[in-house]
Amino acid sequence: MFFAALTLGAALLLVLSRNAVTSAMGMILALVGVAADFFLLDAYFLGVLQVLVYAGAVMVLFLFVIMLLNTDDPEGTYPWKTAAIGLATFFLLGAGVLWLFHWSGAVPKTLAGPTPPELTVNPAEFTTSAKSFGRLLYTKYLLPLEIAGFLLLVALVGVVSLSKDAKEDNA
Repeated sequence: MFFAALTLGAALLLVLSRNAVTSAMGMILALVGVAADFFLLDAYFLGVLQVLVYAGAVMVLFLFVIMLLNTDDPEGTYPWKTAAIGLATFFLLGAGVLWLFHWSGAVPKTLAGPTPPELTVNPAEFTTSAKSFGRLLYTKYLLPLEIAGFLLLVALVGVVSLSKDAKEDNA
């Protein structure tokens, strides 16, 4: 429970911080909290990957991008109205998705009874070896892997676009 609260607090720091570097540090702390949850679930391989790949390499990349963009925002100009609209939109969309799941029958009406086998994941599938993890990643979980790769590509294109705009403004 401690690591879940730590992750949630770090995620709030990430979202609510005005300073980009502080947000990046909050993201690192949130990713380390998720890795700790993996360790508590006896998924040591996933925990190590979480720390090495996300909290290490990706966050170093993010910090370099933050330094490259060199955003010097004044402290008092946080758009609270925009943040409130975004937060309200997030909660309304989340409530709408939950409502759709509830009425579509995709989620059982009650949580009583055993979980259907197609909704369960065997943790031993992920913790036995890197070979079995790779096999599962590229067979059963190929679509989520492709979606994650596409999102990283979109983020990279966005960073390049922002850095080009920043360089053109400075020139």
